[in-house]
Amino acid sequence: MTSNKHRVLLVDDDHSLLRLLSLRLSTAGYEVSAVESGEQALAQLPLFQPHLIITDLQMGGMDGLTLFDQVHRRNPSLPVMILTAHGTIPDAVEATSRGVFSYLTKPFDSKTLLEHVARALKITGDAPVGNDESTSEWRKEIITRSPLMESLLTQARLVADSDASVLIRGQSGTGKELLARAIHRASPRSARPFLGLNCSAIPESLFESELFGHTKGSFTGATRDHDGMFRAAEGGTLFLDEIGDMPPGFQVKLLRALQERTIRPVGSTEAIPIDVRIISATHQDLEQAQQDNEFREDLYYRLNVVTLELPLLAERREDIPLLANHFLSSFPDAAKKGVTGFSTETMEAMLSATWPGNIRQLYNVVEQSVALSTTSLIPASLVQRALRSEPGKMPAFAEARSQFEREYLTQLLQITHGNVTKAARIAQRNRTEFYKLLNKHHLEPAQFKASQS
Repeated sequence: MTSNKHRVLLVDDDHSLLRLLSLRLSTAGYEVSAVESGEQALAQLPLFQPHLIITDLQMGGMDGLTLFDQVHRRNPSLPVMILTAHGTIPDAVEATSRGVFSYLTKPFDSKTLLEHVARALKITGDAPVGNDESTSEWRKEIITRSPLMESLLTQARLVADSDASVLIRGQSGTGKELLARAIHRASPRSARPFLGLNCSAIPESLFESELFGHTKGSFTGATRDHDGMFRAAEGGTLFLDEIGDMPPGFQVKLLRALQERTIRPVGSTEAIPIDVRIISATHQDLEQAQQDNEFREDLYYRLNVVTLELPLLAERREDIPLLANHFLSSFPDAAKKGVTGFSTETMEAMLSATWPGNIRQLYNVVEQSVALSTTSLIPASLVQRALRSEPGKMPAFAEARSQFEREYLTQLLQITHGNVTKAARIAQRNRTEFYKLLNKHHLEPAQFKASQS
């Protein structure tokens, strides 16, 4: 998106009201997309990426509450406003208890509408996230155009303003530390230190000293006082990666420190107050670890105030070209050797690969391919060699569950910038059948082309 305006998606099967609402909001400075059904609204979500949805309650086909449920399964932070007639006010009141931001009864005046819109948009921030350089600085290390990631980043931006502990879940290589750093940069603690510790890399005997510090002479080899990471991160953020690997014997000490907001260095009798925000991360099933008595339940709830889950790279394939080209431009060897990009076949191979190692694996594949390339465009053979196996295939439509069809098609159109021929080839479907699928889900290839301009 190139616009710096807040984006509002309008949904109403009353064409005249839709036109009137569009005019009022556009005049007020908002970017507006107007559709006449819930199905069309769902198709617009990944492309338009609205900051707010305003929908009629009663419509033919999908009604407003069903649309709300569908939207909030994908993006629970996206505010939704309901338009309702007087006779359906009880339904609207019930909707607010389910999480709908607010409702407006018809008819309503422009002032009331704009007041509701302004209040709703405060939820997503004072300015559109990711469009303006000053507002996107906090997420500068995260390269994405994936709706899944944009939804996650919206939640991350919201939680950054609080001091709530955050648990980031995600498989190895998905970018957990990058997300933790982004939350720190967006927080009021951004001017203070961000320190990270990989719990799987620390011997059990050193945990207490590493985190809480020690005094000189407290044990063999302690030749001087050591502050420890809590005191070094004072006023800032401490990132505990692979928290599931923390030894059970130290977990109770960490819990006590978080509860009392004090630490006691090894060899000291003095309790030292601390002011540190904790962000932790894991790829493990901590619920199962609790059942196996390997992770304390009380510590789990202390760390898991807010959970953010990073998607696999295979779930955000539209980001593969962005990430691959970003990595390519970061390697000095690429410029020295005149490597400028990837062949069409290479990119298709990367788009179809299974990527069990996620973004870290993609980085390694690009780096290795650059090192071995003798041409300006990296050939597919080098990528397949780096992957060490034949690339997997994207799911066939016959095997895909119907509720994922829309996301699948949207990813293809984003990857190919609306090129139906390329999209159909990746999907292994002929153009006629592919167009039928696009029509079924109200997807317009031309809009995906326009979004790249």
